[in-house]
Amino acid sequence: MEMLNLAVVGAGLIGKSHIRLIKASDSCNLVAIVDPFEESKLLAEEHHVPHFSKLSDLISVLEVDGVILATPNSLHVEQAMACIEAGIPVLIEKPISHSVSEANTLVNLASRSEEIFNSILIGHHRMHSPIMQRTREVIDSGVLGDVVAVNGSALFYKPDEYFLAAKWRTQEGGGPILINLIHDIGNLRYMCGEITAVQAIASNRHRNFDVEDSVGITLAFENGAIGTFILSDTAGSGQSWEQTSQENKAYTTCKDEDCYHVAGTSGSLSVPTMRLKYYTEDRERSWWKPFESERVSLERDDPLRLQLQHFCNVIRKTEPPLVTVHDGLQNLRVTEAVVKAVKEGKTIYVDDIH
Repeated sequence: MEMLNLAVVGAGLIGKSHIRLIKASDSCNLVAIVDPFEESKLLAEEHHVPHFSKLSDLISVLEVDGVILATPNSLHVEQAMACIEAGIPVLIEKPISHSVSEANTLVNLASRSEEIFNSILIGHHRMHSPIMQRTREVIDSGVLGDVVAVNGSALFYKPDEYFLAAKWRTQEGGGPILINLIHDIGNLRYMCGEITAVQAIASNRHRNFDVEDSVGITLAFENGAIGTFILSDTAGSGQSWEQTSQENKAYTTCKDEDCYHVAGTSGSLSVPTMRLKYYTEDRERSWWKPFESERVSLERDDPLRLQLQHFCNVIRKTEPPLVTVHDGLQNLRVTEAVVKAVKEGKTIYVDDIH
């Protein structure tokens, strides 16, 4: 199969990860790096590819099969629309945009054409994780019955240097809701369906920053299920995706911990230990009765590598995008609803976030 030619826009931490994966891929070539900073020229020289300071310069000079946008959130929509106008499929790093209102502009454009809609992939890479894929298989098998509840957590401790390196992280917009929660919202929607309403309460008591350090969230799902989620970046705990999934080696691993627990009318699944408990069809469902128990088999892989492979298939039109512009918008809407619920102290309906 002919190799695809990809350009990476944005040579920061995640951009460098995309570059590394492209270089290791047998499906695509790195043909350009776009970034305004001087040090990115050295990166382009290292990989023997052209360097451009602006996306418009790349589009006017070089033909590419696809573009990966690893730029600041505020640039995502503008740059994605430039790619669409040039007929170039695009992978947009999460979140889809810095605001719901701007994301709507892109979604409205994409919705006018099936071809455009299917040429945009949003980079919620956890959706490509074998853990999430296997979890959905278990839920879809019916062994849990109807999902009625989900409990999730992102509990971890960010060291002082994290905040000293970027003071904006101590101010409004820099807390764990907008930085970290959106990843888990994507997972919760993937496991349990659309989220329709949220309630939330937050505290900044331990760090005393202008922004929250701990948040408790209640979620209502379209299918009637109820969820709870606890989020804190000041918790000495390993109950987070990063510390339990074993996918990012930069984080310590807590193999005995879970970050999600999905419960249905007939059983439950803890993720990512994949511990499954269920009632058999011939057994009375009762808290007095024992469960059947097993550990669901799982083969781990790098979700970023799998996402790149999927993006190549999106470009070739052999697969539709797993994470669409609609998914990117919904993840952002729920996250903004949580922010609003904290500020207003009342139930916020996701449909009211525009």
